[in-house]
Amino acid sequence: MRVLLIGANGFIGRFVADRLLADPAVQLTALGRGDDADVRFDLATGSPGALTRFLDAVHPGVVVNCAGATRGGARELTRHNTVAVATVCEALRRSGCGARLVQIGCGSEYGPSQPGSSTAEDAVPRPGGPYGVSKLAATELVLGSGLDAVVLRVFSPAGPGTPAGSPLGRLAEAMRRAMQSGDGELKLGGLGVQRDFVDVRDVARAVHAASLSAAQGVINIGSGRAVRLRDAAAVLARVAGYGGALHELDAPPGPLRAAIGHPRADAEHAGQVAYPYPDGCGSWQQADVRTARDRLGWRPRINLEESLADIWMEAACRI
Repeated sequence: MRVLLIGANGFIGRFVADRLLADPAVQLTALGRGDDADVRFDLATGSPGALTRFLDAVHPGVVVNCAGATRGGARELTRHNTVAVATVCEALRRSGCGARLVQIGCGSEYGPSQPGSSTAEDAVPRPGGPYGVSKLAATELVLGSGLDAVVLRVFSPAGPGTPAGSPLGRLAEAMRRAMQSGDGELKLGGLGVQRDFVDVRDVARAVHAASLSAAQGVINIGSGRAVRLRDAAAVLARVAGYGGALHELDAPPGPLRAAIGHPRADAEHAGQVAYPYPDGCGSWQQADVRTARDRLGWRPRINLEESLADIWMEAACRI
């Protein structure tokens, strides 16, 4: 089976590439903007016609799209997350390859949910920010394309390679700085938020399973368990061997702003400390993952402690 992987150099894409390359039945071709891609192509600016010609030449059986942007303004997010997917869908419609499309969506498409609840695929999406809106628009394009396609809504990916700018990445960096400078206490803001963390290697397994399945529509990929960020911080301190005290700074009422890090940085944001999650999902998110179990035969295998240990190993290399 020939698989065309778009976005192989991203956080999720790197592990998807590794997983697919481990399957001897898969012939992998990587398409992206970087010099190390097998084929250089920018989805945000390239034309559907040019991509169609490439699809007809390579003739993949599956196209996996892990490309996209997680940060930036509404215009940039729309260009990389929505317009790019429109290009993929149009090229696949024009091509004679008949490839199946596996699109990586995100839990932010759902927006805020009721604390204590699990969000299933039939929930009405109400994204709370431009990132979630841009990803939801991409999902709707895929679902309305008429293609053989599945969208994997990945909740909060974690593990090795976690971006330094992500909440868990910032948490690990704050702890690294505290240990390096000998600080006996670490003050962090917004640890009350709860998210469904899923290891990126488990996500890659889900992508592999979706590539081989006939499942269509939307499928949630998560752990099925919301974890409070303060509990994740305590686990990270344990695996890091940090013996100092963790002090949580209260989040004031009003607009939520990200502020997690070194005590001096928190002091600079006094009165503006809040949830370090700019995903528009409020204080709680937890996936209902029964569909992934039933339709893909997939279950998460890697627990959060192992994911955090791998995040810390990378942060510790910078001490």
